[in-house]
Amino acid sequence: MNHLHRWYCRSELWKRTLETEILPWALQGVELGEHVLEIGPGPGLTTDWLETRCRHLTCLEIDPDLARSLKQRKASRGRQVHCGDATVMPYPDGSFSAVVLFTVLHHVPSPEKQNRLFTEAYRVSKPGGVFAGVDSLPSMLMKLFHIGDTMVPVDPGALPARLESAGFCNVTTEIGAGRFRFTARRPLHALR
Repeated sequence: MNHLHRWYCRSELWKRTLETEILPWALQGVELGEHVLEIGPGPGLTTDWLETRCRHLTCLEIDPDLARSLKQRKASRGRQVHCGDATVMPYPDGSFSAVVLFTVLHHVPSPEKQNRLFTEAYRVSKPGGVFAGVDSLPSMLMKLFHIGDTMVPVDPGALPARLESAGFCNVTTEIGAGRFRFTARRPLHALR
């Protein structure tokens, strides 16, 4: 992320927006279960909100500095934070009751890598597990905010087919103010 993006993702304004608007909407009606994997927590504002809503929380962050900082901050709470790439996750098959990510997908550098992330989310989800998240819709402000930064927007209309190709079922998407949310499930019985 560029410097502006890093600053904003730690700001009180962003924290308030996450806690009062984005996260409640993203997970409205979603049962997370016992063990949740959060992909791309960044500085951990989403983690702070999420950890009060699940028993066991594991975070996977690709940026070594952000992962180290979050790991130090969460060590006393028993939360696991790993540094790694969500397109090649270091977890066994069927490890998590839910896999979630919040405003992360557009930072994955290509549609092919996004699809690989979807395949990995399917693999590490338990049968019946949920994959859910929220991401931004393209706008002029988003483009300006991402100057010198990775920005590969996801078309919410094409997302269901992409998630179904990864093996998920019961895919839903919904467009909101400047963003979209999605949910999908790993079938109870493997179809692939």
